[in-house]
Amino acid sequence: MPSSSELLREAFLQRADVTLQPFPFLRAHDALDAGAQADLLADFPRYRGAGFFPWDAADCGPSINALVGALTAPPFADRLGGYLGIERLSQYPTLVTLCRALNRRHGTIHTDSRSKVVTALVYLSPDWPDTSAGCLRFLARADDIESTLAPELRPVYGAFAAFRRSECSWHGHLPHEGERPVIQVAWLTSAEEAARKTRRGRFSRMVKWIAGRIDGWFGRGRGDSAAHLD
Repeated sequence: MPSSSELLREAFLQRADVTLQPFPFLRAHDALDAGAQADLLADFPRYRGAGFFPWDAADCGPSINALVGALTAPPFADRLGGYLGIERLSQYPTLVTLCRALNRRHGTIHTDSRSKVVTALVYLSPDWPDTSAGCLRFLARADDIESTLAPELRPVYGAFAAFRRSECSWHGHLPHEGERPVIQVAWLTSAEEAARKTRRGRFSRMVKWIAGRIDGWFGRGRGDSAAHLD
């Protein structure tokens, strides 16, 4: 298995597509070492239930834990922050969440909560069907999933996206039901917010463990341009 520094390709940010208006975001490909794909997929936790859950090293194999370490390392955070106009992003506490699968209620248009400074996503799907469902879009409007500011990002292995949270940092995707493994790192305004979100995420995981398939019934009638306040 490659080391943590090798899992995340050092130069991929230099090749990223960066947009600064109406809010700063970037999109990149080939962020991950191609030789680590099998290990990362094998080590990704098999959650019961759809959605994002707080990272716990005990849930994951060694390659996922190493990748989390690389994504949250201060030097990487500071390099990423530089592209998004934030000096020393590493000063902010992090919250790492992982998602293995989605149901149709996920991906509605939103900005992320005010407690988030920057959000980054790295995708691990080995392939993706010829569809826009589940593909990340950065948007100009809160009520139109077609108001794209850049080409949508297919959630295939090594795809990477990050954005600076603002009152207009709209993003989302068309409804998708099924597996779409992704690691999300959020740099937050305070350690208290990180603790609060972690508690909420653990409670959500417990509820979904009990509810099982019932969770998937919610959002079945969701419209493509549905939005919510995070």
